[in-house]
Amino acid sequence: MAARNALEDIKKDLESFVGKTITLRANQGRKRVLETEGVLENTYPKVFVVKLSEKPGVVKRVSYTYADVLTETVKLSVRYRDRERRIGCAG
Repeated sequence: MAARNALEDIKKDLESFVGKTITLRANQGRKRVLETEGVLENTYPKVFVVKLSEKPGVVKRVSYTYADVLTETVKLSVRYRDRERRIGCAG
């Protein structure tokens, strides 16, 4: 039951940053890590979507589950009141 509450807390936390620029660090396996910035586009019941614009004129969207944030497979942070704030963790 605690994991379910943790996932709901992460979802609520993310909902407050929809439309904001976030820093994304995602472990993609085999020592590959995606580090980039994007806009938190939307949250859904099981996943959230980040819109990346890595190259001019090219838009890419990636989606992750809230469990990815809980297990720290995906780490998110946002500039908030002139400080970097991690999303989905106590700090």
